[in-house]
Amino acid sequence: MPDVAEPSGLYIAAPEGDTGKSTIALGIVHRLAVTVARVGVFRPIVRLGEDRDYILELLLAHATAGLPYESCVGVSYPQLHADPDAAIADIVDRYHAVAQACEAVVIVGSDYTDVTTPAELSVNARIAVNLGAPVLLAVRAKGRSPDAVAQVVELSLTELSAQHAHTAAVVANRCEPSQLEAVAEALRRFEPRSYVLPDEPLLTAPTAAELQTAVGGVLLRGDDALLGREAMGVTVAGMTADHVLERLREGSAVVTPGDRSDVVLAVASAHAAEGFPSLTCIILNGGFELHPSISALLSGLRLRLPIIATTLGTYDTASAVASTRGRVTAASQRKIDTALALMEHHVDVADLLAQLAIRVPEVITPQMFTYQLRERARKDRKHIVLPEGSDDRILLSAGRVLRRGVARLTLLGDENQIRSRAAELGVDLGDTAVIDPRTSDLCDRFARQYAQLRRDKGVTVEHA
Repeated sequence: MPDVAEPSGLYIAAPEGDTGKSTIALGIVHRLAVTVARVGVFRPIVRLGEDRDYILELLLAHATAGLPYESCVGVSYPQLHADPDAAIADIVDRYHAVAQACEAVVIVGSDYTDVTTPAELSVNARIAVNLGAPVLLAVRAKGRSPDAVAQVVELSLTELSAQHAHTAAVVANRCEPSQLEAVAEALRRFEPRSYVLPDEPLLTAPTAAELQTAVGGVLLRGDDALLGREAMGVTVAGMTADHVLERLREGSAVVTPGDRSDVVLAVASAHAAEGFPSLTCIILNGGFELHPSISALLSGLRLRLPIIATTLGTYDTASAVASTRGRVTAASQRKIDTALALMEHHVDVADLLAQLAIRVPEVITPQMFTYQLRERARKDRKHIVLPEGSDDRILLSAGRVLRRGVARLTLLGDENQIRSRAAELGVDLGDTAVIDPRTSDLCDRFARQYAQLRRDKGVTVEHA
């Protein structure tokens, strides 16, 4: 009987929080899923509580081993603190139970949320050694000079080496776009292969729903489907309406007292008007109810814009909103597409997997076939025309295609209506062509061509 190959495992560890490990892990899981048939995910340390680990849920949605959430976790932080040796033994047992069902396993280390010891990286290194997995070191570059990033990497590599962990690759995440080359150059002196990812504000931007939760608010009016749109900034509207209008930015959340009827109406009208930014939401603080006449005017505008009410004061509301950090979750498709596009454009994931010694089988799986088709489409970008361009499903799908750079698009329909709805949904159409068949000069041309092609069926130009 032939020997069964040991599954490939890789351990993503970081020396600090806020490194964007989920973006890196998602890109690797996604690429592995089109490379091997059974990809698993494992979280050796998780927090206690009723809430599930959102990173694990995100990655399980893209893994292909089909393992339940409960099978993919190791121990809790309190267990690790109480008896590290026993906890690591449990982690090893639970990991191997997962590994037996997989060809590759992505292990995502701890998050620096429940552990106060500065030796957390050493703990992760020790776990990686016991699991026999090479380490991918993720470091945060945001707010650091290239030399400072290199210093963090050097200290981390020393700490990992002290625990006998093998570091196979380094990823510097959340770099200032203008410093990508400089950071890459600063990391070239280290032995592990290094990769650099730019900072993408969308990935940490909170959604309107997350802001609503942060302020303990309720949705007064608007489309609840738009609560999933990210807020790319906050405008605290404590000034007069004309000054507020000057400070509005695309995708921002506006915080204003509920009794500032002039500001509420001005902001809502600006959102509906051409030439003004499309907003994510309005948050009314202070516990004031909208004046009936203002409420009637808003109804007349037929706004889909979410308007949220909270009893908090202006300071507490603004503080809660400003401190809310968005997450890449299984439900945030726009962030998922953006994260995958970042990894695809800035990291040679196939090379990264080679550095991590992930075995690539010769057989082509269905997922690999789909991936190859998409890559062929990306290299030979086709032009796709989408009818019913104002339909939400069409717009959301168009957004995914554009973010992944798979094809060029043309949308059919009323341009103002399409771009307005796209902005509400957080879909960036950019310079995508939008053609209205009712007014386009192409209509007559296509009608003549269609009539010519179907003349044997009796189709006339008028019918066409």
